[in-house]
Amino acid sequence: MGFFKKAKEAAEQAQQAFAPQPGPQGPGAMHVHGAGPIDPAAFGGPSTRSVAGDDPIWQPINGISLEDYAALARDAQARGINDEAGMITLAQERGWNPTDTKAALDGWVQRMGQSMAVGQQFRKFLGY
Repeated sequence: MGFFKKAKEAAEQAQQAFAPQPGPQGPGAMHVHGAGPIDPAAFGGPSTRSVAGDDPIWQPINGISLEDYAALARDAQARGINDEAGMITLAQERGWNPTDTKAALDGWVQRMGQSMAVGQQFRKFLGY
């Protein structure tokens, strides 16, 4: 087997290894738009894989949904609030428990770090 044939086969194998895997399909599945052929999750980044609409990653944290978090962030932005303490104070105006709010804010940020689909959905709720 020639050197170039081996190189070609190795390149094809690498391309297959990094090819996007089919994700969940059907209504409610969240797909990452603009994702490249390599999933950054392989390097410790957020995944570009599609996420089913019923995946636990979408479940509210302490009763605070991703949409609730985005609404809070929009309100904070409109009021010039740009820190966590201010957001928690703003959440108290909505009747949210500060401890639950802190856990939810941290949890949603963590989930966005796991999946780009969550981040894209958050930006969509923000109106971007």
